[in-house]
Amino acid sequence: MDAATAIGTLLSPGAAAEPYAAYAALRARGPVLPAGGAFFVTGYAEADRILRDPDMVAYDAALLDRQWSDWRANRAVALFADSMLRQNPPNHTRMRRLAAGVFTARRVNALRDVVAAQVDEALDDLAANTVGGEVDVITHLAYPLPIGVITALLGVPATDRGMFRRLAEALTAVLEVRFTEQQARVAHQAAYELEAYFNGLLALRRSEPADDLVTVLAAAHDAGGDRLTGAELMGNLALLLVAGFETTTNLLGNGLMLLLEHPEHARRLAADPELAPAYVEEVLRIDSPVQLTERFAGRDTEFGAVPVPAGSELILLLGAANRDPRRFADPDRFDPDRPGNAPLSFGAGAHYCLGAPLARLEAQVALPAVLRRFPRLALASRPVRRDRSNLRGWATLPVRLDSVD
Repeated sequence: MDAATAIGTLLSPGAAAEPYAAYAALRARGPVLPAGGAFFVTGYAEADRILRDPDMVAYDAALLDRQWSDWRANRAVALFADSMLRQNPPNHTRMRRLAAGVFTARRVNALRDVVAAQVDEALDDLAANTVGGEVDVITHLAYPLPIGVITALLGVPATDRGMFRRLAEALTAVLEVRFTEQQARVAHQAAYELEAYFNGLLALRRSEPADDLVTVLAAAHDAGGDRLTGAELMGNLALLLVAGFETTTNLLGNGLMLLLEHPEHARRLAADPELAPAYVEEVLRIDSPVQLTERFAGRDTEFGAVPVPAGSELILLLGAANRDPRRFADPDRFDPDRPGNAPLSFGAGAHYCLGAPLARLEAQVALPAVLRRFPRLALASRPVRRDRSNLRGWATLPVRLDSVD
């Protein structure tokens, strides 16, 4: 596969099916490859360095203005542009500090019992929804578990959780490198619907404050000054909600699929849940729930012995970097005992994912729990990948909970 074919494959709607051959084709031409006016980064060391370099900037409103004159007409794009995802210092630093207190290691660890209880409820639901011996583990575990956890942190009533899978599916389309006009229209409408919901919840939390993130961010906005504008408040609520469960849903689905494909590892993890942290890191490495991110060069520089002029777009293929043989021995093999495992799936540097400890915790609790509860778990029929090149996961993953060997 030549470089042009590989890039075309990765930017096509079908990229979600199997991007790794295209990654290998690009990597064979070096860790940083200039092509089509951008630089495609497949090397681990290079991607890690770019993510940590403060002069490599996120895709913010100023950059959007240069590349897409009417982007503000799409409410979903504008919503994320006002969030910390699309900000650089000092705005990014200010916004991140406001939310960071909810995701500290101590606070996340304190949620372990809460997560375990929600896992038990989700497993009961999984068993209760079996039809003809089959059940979709995405619909009845991988989505409801992280939705339940993040909505509890935000302060969203449990009765409202059902709407968020549909809204997130629509909104996250505009986080892809490419999306269709139809996806843009659906995302636009979903953004208005989510804003209307949050306006109602903000009004409730202003009259009835609680120990949750909506209350904290509303108070920051209401304090005035430069703490948080109204647009930033809404953008960050949307980001925290969507990012809070979309990546975790993909992590759970990808992890279960890998364990079903490697039954010896499934049995081992079920027998010893203390191995879960290492298993989760290897799932993150070999089938990352986030496959790519972007940066723009704020100065003339060089990566991988390739000159990169100021203003250049850098497409960081995290899924490729996580399989860089210079960093990981036998990188295409699923090996939870891999030493020094440190995937870039949650990024690095100033934009490192705030919710990474929570996502890891949910997977560390859920994966061994489902294997212990259903030791004969097996695929029931062919699963279907989501039509996403960036947020990699499963749309459906049908299983039998009590398969016959």
